[in-house]
Amino acid sequence: MSASIMEAAGAVSVVRDGDTVLVGGFGMAGMPVELIDALIAHGAGDLTIVSNNAGNGDTGLAALLAAGRVRKVVCSFPRQADSYVFDGLYRAGKIELEVVPQGNLAERLRAAGAGIGAFYTPTGAGTPLAEGKETRVIDGREYVLEFPLRGDVALIRAHVADRMGNLVYRKTARNFGPVMATAATVTIAQVSRVVDVGGLDPEAVVTPAIYVNRVVPIPTVSPSSAPTAIPSSPAAEVAR
Repeated sequence: MSASIMEAAGAVSVVRDGDTVLVGGFGMAGMPVELIDALIAHGAGDLTIVSNNAGNGDTGLAALLAAGRVRKVVCSFPRQADSYVFDGLYRAGKIELEVVPQGNLAERLRAAGAGIGAFYTPTGAGTPLAEGKETRVIDGREYVLEFPLRGDVALIRAHVADRMGNLVYRKTARNFGPVMATAATVTIAQVSRVVDVGGLDPEAVVTPAIYVNRVVPIPTVSPSSAPTAIPSSPAAEVAR
């Protein structure tokens, strides 16, 4: 079954009030900004956002937070130099926060996609992050029980998709996209372009189409951009 090729507004219309939305990105690298803008325009609120960060500057996640659409943020790094939107909301008691160590965040998402019921990890043991959680000593080391982190919708950014929905990423923009795609009921991928089936080297595909429901092509425009041939190798695709 092929993914639906859609405009951003139609793609995000599936998001409902109270949903848990997984948002890819490591800071701004790989963040699906145009999908988030469409989500703001869509109007869904009372959202739980799962992402590595809690927004940068005034764009992307920060804009969604500023619009008052988010009830809770689950992330690894809620504060950085330009996280003033989140900082202001959190200090005013207008938003909830769950801090999850980065490795635990990735593994909880992966567990959701892999059908794993729970897992033990030493990360966070003996710290406030483990309070109220089940612990167990294994081979003399304390471990914390963690549970999968599932989403109703995942908003991710890839580099190129084919018409089936297979995805190739660009360098570090890959980050949380692959695990989030497997952990959500509906996955929406923003891409720079869409090619015909067979236009991607199968060895370069990171996220198979089975995990992708909707694809939103939003061309990346830059002064140096020029039409290029479809690469025939993973190295050629990733290098672009």
